[in-house]
Amino acid sequence: MARTLVIGGGIAGTAAALGLQKAGHDVALFEAHPDTAEDIGAFLTLATNGMRALAQLDATDAVTAVGFPLTSLRLLDATGTEVTHAPLAGADDPALRYRCLRRGELNAALQAEAARRGMAVVHGARLVSLDDGPDGVTAHFADGSTATGDLLIGADGLNSGVRGHVAALAAQPRYAGQRVFYGYTDGTPAAEDTGAITMVRGSRSAFGYAVSPSGETYWFARVAGDPLPAGPPAHRAAGDRREELLALLREDAGPAGDIVEASADRMMVVNAAEMPLGTPWQIGRVLLIGDAAHAASPATGQGASMALEDAVVLAKALRDTPDPRTAFAVYEQYRRPRVEHNITVSGGISRGTHTPARAGSAAPGAARVDDALIRQLAWETPLPAGVDGQR
Repeated sequence: MARTLVIGGGIAGTAAALGLQKAGHDVALFEAHPDTAEDIGAFLTLATNGMRALAQLDATDAVTAVGFPLTSLRLLDATGTEVTHAPLAGADDPALRYRCLRRGELNAALQAEAARRGMAVVHGARLVSLDDGPDGVTAHFADGSTATGDLLIGADGLNSGVRGHVAALAAQPRYAGQRVFYGYTDGTPAAEDTGAITMVRGSRSAFGYAVSPSGETYWFARVAGDPLPAGPPAHRAAGDRREELLALLREDAGPAGDIVEASADRMMVVNAAEMPLGTPWQIGRVLLIGDAAHAASPATGQGASMALEDAVVLAKALRDTPDPRTAFAVYEQYRRPRVEHNITVSGGISRGTHTPARAGSAAPGAARVDDALIRQLAWETPLPAGVDGQR
């Protein structure tokens, strides 16, 4: 039984830990934060492909216990006129429906499931260095503790410490052309379908929102401009940018301005970021996954779902390929074309160089779930011999 260390207890890391344990590994999971609330305030959507991956990890029930389902997409133009209202993929299957939830809730649900399965989940373990030798890999943490395993999976996010061991210093996140605001309000702009996500194509902004069954509105706004300077935490810096955002949203009709105004200080703002194409993912016994390897701008809403796909394909590659280094190479052959396609498409939307032709392609999680991907994710099916058609 291989001893595998997973650095990062967010979505990618905890899901990978669940998959690796299912594949027969002895897994230890290390998270730098002292608790499960990795992101203050941010929410996300899991698309059908992400929900399909969760099912292969036997984690559907753990995640559907939080958040709420989304079954349709509304698209409004800058005048507030509804352009289309169509069902989302998976709307007729409760296990595959899109799901809207707070990132911290998803982290907590996945970590609780890992602990329920008897996995060691260590909080407050901040990585400071790695030793990758012929007989194993050792992680050194800020508190002076260490852990040694046969393999190490770096799932420690956009500002990954593991990536410094794997890739050149030049392989760092870059600005993707937009600031992204997230927020909540207890009120709704009008009588709303709680199963819908509404996207608003503003004249100088992209806005989206969904209303929970309890009446809370979850919203985001993407705005072009110079990157935010380094400074205070995102949830505090947002207050300084609120009036600037409201001014942009008020240029258009529709509900966006009213929603943001009602949110008061319950908002945060971050720079949209992406990893350069071709960033190295592996060296020796160490492999990067999730945002540490292939962060994309949030324009397609696929970050969390791609991380869940990573977890399943990695676990299957290590299960089906006796030599771990060969398994890492197989994993990369499958995953790199798909996730780098997402980086390119999402970055194009953020920079305004790509405009989705139809409403469906503008929705969070719009990546197509085709037969090749379904076969890759199906747990009982060995990874297909070729990787053609996986997009």
